Amino acid sequence: MQKLDIQIAVEDDGWPSEEKLEAMSARVLTSAAEFVAAEGQPFPPMPTEVSLVFTSDAEIRTINAEWRKQDKPTNVLSFPAYPIEPGDKPGPMLGDIIIARETVEREAVDLGKSFDDHLTHLMVHGFLHLFGYDHIEDDEAEEMEGLETRILAGLGLSDPYAV
Repeated sequence: MQKLDIQIAVEDDGWPSEEKLEAMSARVLTSAAEFVAAEGQPFPPMPTEVSLVFTSDAEIRTINAEWRKQDKPTNVLSFPAYPIEPGDKPGPMLGDIIIARETVEREAVDLGKSFDDHLTHLMVHGFLHLFGYDHIEDDEAEEMEGLETRILAGLGLSDPYAV
């Protein structure tokens, strides 16, 4: 079992309780870590730290404008602590995942999914970015989406990319 040290911060009043978010984060990220480890992703011997920040559209818009030069809210941003490629061993700090509540709510409605299911997908998506996975190029997107789909299936969720 892969050990993660999961830190969370809730920076917006509309999120579920901190206890619920902690339990959900532990379940989702531990499952994702075990999956990628089984696929050959190395981990350090000590638990690796990952932080999740549950925030608002306004806050993520500010972060997105500053770091990505995109002055708009987005659903999830990931900031690896160290630049790594898929298959590289991460250090003791994996990185930060920041998720915007209003965008998650809006997208869940648009997709006809529950808030929790969409949030689960975004946690997995953000987690994979911390390991260097990306979706800019078609072949990278195919690999990342395939991993997401298999991780989510293990959590009892359907393929988020199915048409």
